[in-house]
Amino acid sequence: MWRKASAAALLALAVGYFYHGSPDLPEQILQYIGLPNFQSPMQSQNDQNSLEQVISTAWETLITLPSRQWSKVAVGVNACVDVVVSGVGLLQALAVDPGTGLDHEVLHSKEDLREAFIHYMERGAAAERFFSDKEVFQMIARAAAEYPNAELYVGGNAALIGQKLATYPDLMVLLCGPVGPKLHEMLNEEIVVPPTSLQETDEFHLILEYKAGEKWGSTQAPQANRFIFSHDVSNGGMSSLETFVASLEEFDPELVVLSGLHMMEGQGRQLWEERLKEAVSAILDIPQDIPIHLELASMTDKDYMNSIMQEQVIPIVSSIGLNEQELLFLSQAAEGPHAEMDAWKGIPDVGRVSDILLWILEEHGRSDPLSEADLTRIHFHTLAYHIMATVDGFWGNQAAAVTAGARVASSQACGLQSVDVSKVELKAPLEFYSSHTEPREKLTLNPAEPVAVWRRGNVTFHMTPVLVCKQPLRTVGLGDAISAEGLVYSELKQQQPL
Repeated sequence: MWRKASAAALLALAVGYFYHGSPDLPEQILQYIGLPNFQSPMQSQNDQNSLEQVISTAWETLITLPSRQWSKVAVGVNACVDVVVSGVGLLQALAVDPGTGLDHEVLHSKEDLREAFIHYMERGAAAERFFSDKEVFQMIARAAAEYPNAELYVGGNAALIGQKLATYPDLMVLLCGPVGPKLHEMLNEEIVVPPTSLQETDEFHLILEYKAGEKWGSTQAPQANRFIFSHDVSNGGMSSLETFVASLEEFDPELVVLSGLHMMEGQGRQLWEERLKEAVSAILDIPQDIPIHLELASMTDKDYMNSIMQEQVIPIVSSIGLNEQELLFLSQAAEGPHAEMDAWKGIPDVGRVSDILLWILEEHGRSDPLSEADLTRIHFHTLAYHIMATVDGFWGNQAAAVTAGARVASSQACGLQSVDVSKVELKAPLEFYSSHTEPREKLTLNPAEPVAVWRRGNVTFHMTPVLVCKQPLRTVGLGDAISAEGLVYSELKQQQPL
């Protein structure tokens, strides 16, 4: 009891020292830590640092492993080698001049690449595209590999998730995908790769990164991000999916993580329609008692996304992970809430995000007890905050799971093993609404207890801020690390037979 009182007193003194005169803290938070709401015209940098410190310290208390942990996880099916370079630098080396941006669903030339890169750079948004011309792609890939300071990394959502999961010593990980010699050499030695997944050559993906404030011509990036493209036939056709499913019987996992569906989009409608049906058939062969997490990624074809959502994949998986672009596009494709929006403006509104998450679980998940859908969990992540939305009765430890995801985003973006509060900043709103429309609840995020919780129907939402890295070193794979970490700390509740 004395320790608790002392901790509260120390917190009040620390925050009081830094926040004396701050008009920016909501009244509820000031009352919680026992400070008056003094008015002052200035707020020092130390003020902001203290908030980050309070949140980071609170995370460490909140993040605890569940009582029932996964011991074996199978991950598939996209894997490759990422070649990471400066986007502006590479395009300049290719003798491409800056100009106006224009999105392309599929890239056919260097000009398409330039236009699509500028389109997303000026928005500070991530995107991934298929490059149709094999010879031109190989020429660009050679230039990228020879570019000064080019770096090679493990790539592909499945391989990146597998790499993150393999850092937990008591967790056995199976990775299935097109694994070439270079990728095999780079993988964590604890990862099990079936012999049928090994191939003679690697698949390469080019990652064009840009920094916050970086300029090219008249374009300036509002935040750091990356543009990804490839000519990847193996991953594009999810050629390893059947091999993956066949390997599950011997491996006997407790959780399956599936990714790579977005790679099929660039293959053309006729091919993806047929292949998607085969993919669904393969997924249905996975024993029903094994939960499946689906990791989504950037897509542009509304018909393809609609097929994944309405009648094909999403209803037969237990969990999905996605970012703000994928969430809005998913709603646009199926004419869900806020589908009239072209894009998010600034930090995505929590109320609008909450509306779309609820709609997915009600219309395409198991929020309705009579529904035959399996989807009960959505892990949403954006730069400033994360939300975990779960149907009541299916998942536990979600406050720890969502904060673990936020913590890894804060540390990994800065290239660190733990959060350094001097290198991060709070961008999440401290006050927001549970919905964009009535009835809605006004919520306050308390930095000392940095998980806001609300319910809508039988869906519970857990939201936590991200301490955003001021100068990120690498943005690729953050979403995969976030989802992997969230899964490690999640607990699937045992269901009573009907």
